[in-house]
Amino acid sequence: MSPRFWAALIAVEAATVAVVGYFLFVATADSQSPQRSAGRELYLANCAGCHGADLEGQPDWMKRNENGRLPAPPHDESGHTWHHSDKQLFTITKFGLQAIAPGYESDMPAFENVLSDDEIRSILSYIKSTWPERERNYQAERSRADP
Repeated sequence: MSPRFWAALIAVEAATVAVVGYFLFVATADSQSPQRSAGRELYLANCAGCHGADLEGQPDWMKRNENGRLPAPPHDESGHTWHHSDKQLFTITKFGLQAIAPGYESDMPAFENVLSDDEIRSILSYIKSTWPERERNYQAERSRADP
């Protein structure tokens, strides 16, 4: 192989390493943003009691309790939170699940008088930051389609 070939190969490899490094840096920096850090603290203080410190939800979250209500679902990729748009997630958090599903009975409280709109957005930002790319992309599409 010629020296030009090796030089070109090294240049391509260096560029690849630089691009991958940049995206890893951006992803790490983004997940550690002040808003997401604040969101994590707010989540732990207001949501983790039911939804789990690691967003894992309650056991058997798809099986109704004796009272007919479902346990708190996970907010990680194993749940369905990422199936909802930003508008829906904000509305559910602020006003309770009944705001998007009238008549549906849930143990999920409304946080309208507990958290500010910015605090709710911080919590949702934190939750979304934990999802794999596929779930984040799906949820972003749902949010773009929301009126």
